[in-house]
Amino acid sequence: MVTLLSLLRRCAASLACWLLAVTCAAEQPGQDDWPCWRGPTHDGQARVGQDVPLQWGDAANVVWSVDVPGRGNGSPTVVGSRVYLATCDEASGSQSVLAFERATGKPVWSREVHARGAMRKNEKSTGASTTVSVAGERLFITFPNSDAVFATALGLDGEILWQTRVCDYAIHQGFGASPLVHDGRLFVVADHKNKGRVAALDPASGKVLWEKERPPSPNYSSPIVWKLFGREQLILTGCDKVAALDPATGDTLWEKEGATTECVTTTVTDGQRVYSSGGYPRNHIAAYRADGTGTVDWENGERVYVPSLLYSKGHLYAILDAGIAACFDAATGEEKWKQRLGGNFSASPVMLGDLVMATDEAGQTHLFRATPEKFEAVAVNRLGDEAFASPAVCGGRIYFRVAVANGERRQEKLVCIGARGN
Repeated sequence: MVTLLSLLRRCAASLACWLLAVTCAAEQPGQDDWPCWRGPTHDGQARVGQDVPLQWGDAANVVWSVDVPGRGNGSPTVVGSRVYLATCDEASGSQSVLAFERATGKPVWSREVHARGAMRKNEKSTGASTTVSVAGERLFITFPNSDAVFATALGLDGEILWQTRVCDYAIHQGFGASPLVHDGRLFVVADHKNKGRVAALDPASGKVLWEKERPPSPNYSSPIVWKLFGREQLILTGCDKVAALDPATGDTLWEKEGATTECVTTTVTDGQRVYSSGGYPRNHIAAYRADGTGTVDWENGERVYVPSLLYSKGHLYAILDAGIAACFDAATGEEKWKQRLGGNFSASPVMLGDLVMATDEAGQTHLFRATPEKFEAVAVNRLGDEAFASPAVCGGRIYFRVAVANGERRQEKLVCIGARGN
């Protein structure tokens, strides 16, 4: 009987995993979705062929606008008929996930994930600075709470399905590492000064598949998986090094000292190199060869601490924190041009075809051409009074998380930009 029960349990577990795999395969994000941090290709590239307006404002080309309770820096996630956001009530310390109708902005549901215990220190950080990731019929979010980091899975109706405590967490500035779903695994990272952790979880159950200690260092970068030189590599940057792990096992494939201690950016690739950038305690952009050696092909002293890089057609496009746009040859690091935009930037830029969209902290978005020839401005648009979250661009629309100020009152809003009738 014991043997039979064990067999039945194994069969049930296998069936559950198979059903999840079938569901995920059937519910893969469509051409018109933005399912996670940095979008469908994980590098800030919007799908081409979208007819989004190039001019907008507080009234012009606004399809809808809705108040968002609380505060957060996480980006909008857009899948199917819904838009999802993480938020934090700073007065109570509660952390929640919100769902809105994609067509109208009407609130659908709000699910409190933690009733209290949110953590942050830096005034620009929040208790909800990570972005919801959607895979199949599940949502995944990571929150820093009560001296730990937790990963939580929710159903599309907002029901909490499971919650896993990733590790202890010593707050330094804040927490910004969004979860990543790839090939049947949920990757989470929690770097901090008392030894952090990177782990792969089972998306169906939250069970830890593998975990590995990280160097004792505050860091904020999100995990990313790239297929490079014939194998998948989980790339982690910050903590004074760039590391590539086997996503299936957590084994180290290669690592190289030299990255800055604290990184916020998520690395991009040209298919041969991965690019680390940071601004504390030193400024740098560096190109690490991903062939197993980690050779540094080039490095400079530019400060790209918070906004992530963009890669396109052999070139890197960067928004320096101090409000300067720049273009570099991705293979050599040669500077092609620089142009002062003004303002300060925390949001990561998004690329739409040959256009770069870069939003500053005052809600002003610069659009310019992605070309190494010269800086070519296209438009400048303003929305709200503050913007720290990166926008989502999909289905011919742009989804912004901004804040407006009315005296001492600050109100966050989710705003959908698009041509009328689109």
